[in-house]
Amino acid sequence: MRPVLFLSLCLFTAACSGPVNSPYPATEAGQRILYAAFGERPKHLDPARSYSSNEVAFTGQIYEPPLQYHYLKRPYQLEPLTVLEVPRPVYLDARGQPLPSNADPDRIAFSLYELRVKPGIRYQPHPALAPERELVAADYVHQIKRLAHPGLHSPIFGLMSDYIVGLRELGKSLAEAAKQAPGPLDLTRFDLAGAEVIDRHTYRLRIRGKYPQFVYWLAMPFFAPVPPEVDAWYDRPGMAERNQSLDLWPVGTGPFMMTVHAPHRQIRLARNPNFRGEPYPAEGEPGDAEAGLLRDAGQLMPFIDEAVYSYESETIPHWNKFLQGWYDASGISSDNFEQAVRFGPDGEAGLSPEMRERGVALRTAITASSFYTGFNMLDPVVGGLDVRGRKLRQALAIALDIEEYIAIFANGRGVPAQGPIPPGLFGYREGAEGINPVVYDWVDGRPRRKPIEVAKRLLAEAGYPGGRDRTTGKPLVLHFDTASRGPDDKARLDWLRKQFRKIDIELVVRGTDYNRFQDKMRQGTAQIFEWGWNADYPDPENFLFLLYGPNKKVGGGGENAANYQNPEFDALFTRMKHLDNGPERQAVIDRMVALLREDSPWLFGLHPKSFALQQAWVGNVKPNLMANNELKYRRIDPAAREQARARWNKPRWAGPVIAAGLLLAALWPAWRAWRRRQAENAWEAAA
Repeated sequence: MRPVLFLSLCLFTAACSGPVNSPYPATEAGQRILYAAFGERPKHLDPARSYSSNEVAFTGQIYEPPLQYHYLKRPYQLEPLTVLEVPRPVYLDARGQPLPSNADPDRIAFSLYELRVKPGIRYQPHPALAPERELVAADYVHQIKRLAHPGLHSPIFGLMSDYIVGLRELGKSLAEAAKQAPGPLDLTRFDLAGAEVIDRHTYRLRIRGKYPQFVYWLAMPFFAPVPPEVDAWYDRPGMAERNQSLDLWPVGTGPFMMTVHAPHRQIRLARNPNFRGEPYPAEGEPGDAEAGLLRDAGQLMPFIDEAVYSYESETIPHWNKFLQGWYDASGISSDNFEQAVRFGPDGEAGLSPEMRERGVALRTAITASSFYTGFNMLDPVVGGLDVRGRKLRQALAIALDIEEYIAIFANGRGVPAQGPIPPGLFGYREGAEGINPVVYDWVDGRPRRKPIEVAKRLLAEAGYPGGRDRTTGKPLVLHFDTASRGPDDKARLDWLRKQFRKIDIELVVRGTDYNRFQDKMRQGTAQIFEWGWNADYPDPENFLFLLYGPNKKVGGGGENAANYQNPEFDALFTRMKHLDNGPERQAVIDRMVALLREDSPWLFGLHPKSFALQQAWVGNVKPNLMANNELKYRRIDPAAREQARARWNKPRWAGPVIAAGLLLAALWPAWRAWRRRQAENAWEAAA
């Protein structure tokens, strides 16, 4: 009976002590820790290589490029981060003579950017670095050289080689040096004409021609500093075998540093003890003060001590843990949409009664993003700029009903894309002049998708009447590569097959993990694929460069995943990127978009509308589609979180108590018989 009574006492004590289902150690209760989740392990955390949104969630908190976006102001505005001021270009002609700021772009041979680093910024503790190692200008120059490293395959090397003077030549020199002497490359032995150290805290960048968008790149991790000592540390023999590299263990000057990296379990970021502190913004836009976004004005960030990211491969467990308070934020999947969101009579989205009762906040924004289905233009069936390939792609563009997709799988959270440029960026066209005439007609003041008969006619003109090759008579079978392969994706992929079957084409889906998918894209072995792009900076060039020929993935290492190359488009792109916003630039963009619609290297998908939920105890949250270092602004109220968790995770002890009672009732007769037997034995012994 003593074990039974002890069990009952334990149950009672636990019931009085709060939630017993916490996935976190009891020592973390009441701490200023942000809890979130990730679904795909980051492949690259090296700033020369990282270019995916699931990676920048971490690199943006650790690395510090020279510039950042103001957290609150709209339109988006660049501001200094580690430098004293946002650099202004000085224009030079071919003889090196200065030109006025309004000079004709054709006269501008070079643009000079001089950046002055703030003294006293220190790196996180790391065995590669001396204690309190200071950030210096040479660290920024070293990282720019790393973009040309042949072993890193930086995705922006091809693009930046067109601009940074000497970068392409440096790439060739490094490749030759690697052939002659295999092993680590010491970049300090190589000069780069376009990146010059002036003094300890000043460096100068020389750019070919006029490239107004270059200043935006200075707010990205590609241009964050990497000390040569860190490269040398990770280049030591045996480090790769022990999973020690910048791809796994980044080193920066930012407010946070990585302390745990278990890719299929958990990633932890802790406050960098050497971080200098950064004041929270003191101004924003109208309404920010009323929303409580200026309460921390002038106080030093970061406001949290740690961020814990747990691996979640499926949406349902993630959602349930959010409802229990174990995660501080959550997206909204289609399965959970109706539980979280209600649409009012005006069509505006709002929170469900359950979410309002919990104090959850809903943040929405049309994202500066494009999700699309792409064709590998190197593929002999779906690629090419000939009539056959073009009309096949146009037929598929009509058949794939993106409006239906948005309604079924996105709960209406998206805008059908008419081209690569999302709303809110210069170059985007509204109304009748903005539709894709290959896919839509303008009817009664709105776009209407062309009938499926038009798609079938185009398919026949491409040489596939009724979905069969006119020459061989064989059915046309196409292959679709995707990183989506879980149970949550089955319905969507079945829908996609149905879209192709509308014009009698069989679609074979080849699912894989995201890292393998990236390898296929890099090697050009995919035929049709799905992908997306989040704006790096608020300019149309950042989307149009995704289809610029020299930026192709295969052979160029860039972000042109479709490997599209049209000489007219490439020439227009070269012209457009030098122009300031205005009628001339708009006309060039209009022609570029018209070419893309006709060639259809993408099936333009949607520009999503983001819906994000934040728990009531999370403060300083404002959607910022450009910034990637938002963690330092977050504030957590640990006491409010603990109270909510206690309310939402009340132990249900009725079952265990009843079970204990039944166990007690079952044992009671045996205990009475045992006591009776003990008494009888005692009496016999006494007799």
